[in-house]
Amino acid sequence: MLRRSKHRAPAAFIILLILLIFLVVWNINSGSIHISVKEILQILFQKQGDETAYNIVWEIRLPRILAALILGGALSVSGFLLQTFFSNPIAGPFVLGISSGAKLVVSLVMIYMLEKSAVASSGLMVVAAFGGSMISMGFVILIARKVKNMSMLVICGIMIGYICSAVTDFVVTFADDSNIVNLHNWSMGSFSGISWENVKLAAAVIFICMLLTFLMSKPIGAYQLGESYAQNMGVNIRAFRIALILLSSILSACVTAFAGPVSFVGIAVPHLVKSLLKTAKPILVIPGCFLGGAVFCLFCDLIARTVFAPTELSISTVTAVFGAPVVIYIMIRRKRSM
Repeated sequence: MLRRSKHRAPAAFIILLILLIFLVVWNINSGSIHISVKEILQILFQKQGDETAYNIVWEIRLPRILAALILGGALSVSGFLLQTFFSNPIAGPFVLGISSGAKLVVSLVMIYMLEKSAVASSGLMVVAAFGGSMISMGFVILIARKVKNMSMLVICGIMIGYICSAVTDFVVTFADDSNIVNLHNWSMGSFSGISWENVKLAAAVIFICMLLTFLMSKPIGAYQLGESYAQNMGVNIRAFRIALILLSSILSACVTAFAGPVSFVGIAVPHLVKSLLKTAKPILVIPGCFLGGAVFCLFCDLIARTVFAPTELSISTVTAVFGAPVVIYIMIRRKRSM
């Protein structure tokens, strides 16, 4: 048993990496224009090949794949941090209304900039999404102080999400027709149309957040064993909670800014990773969540693009189909154990 547990984590990471590489190649290969694996390798490593295929790979498919990989990983880690903060297995950016808050503020900024015939920069979108995330998170924390029941907290988070979505819909109703089209495509959730500039900014922000999160592995592990235990281990609880809030908000804000609201990834993937690793140790779960989120979003994006091609599904539609059953299973298992 000890030998099995010793080799489980390396085996799980190898499986996730193999799936990641396989899905990256499959995503590049799939689309309305078929490009063989041989051509893909020539385009990527020798920068040779048909001009049309070259532009499709480098300007359309590769930025989208990298965005799905980076943002999917970030959303999964954000969910893990929120589950740690609230000690709730179904806490996540989408369920607690944090993504909806980010969506509301980004929508307001997008409409304002479009009415001024200007284009919102990537940095402005991230800042707007972060502001919306923090506003929603603030409301959730205020409710958490009043409500001790975690189930009630989740319900309140869902209500905050509905309120933000209702305000967003109200604002969109009075926007110009051209603004509505741009906003509707983004608000449904999609990795399409992402540029190299978006990918570079998202990668830079998420890399810093991931590095800080990984450095917090030891305090997170202590906090999982209880607040009193963490304090006895020398963890500054107030500073630790602020750090968790900021990191989870920035990670989910990046996703919302570039891909719109994406549902269930932040809840389902951390549990799937923990089941695969058979451990809750943050030093293993954090990188595992990032890889798992990347694999999950690449798989869902592939389905969104190809199943009903040329019609493209929203990414949230597909993630909900695969993520919602996991959440239902978690709730049933938790109910049985109580």
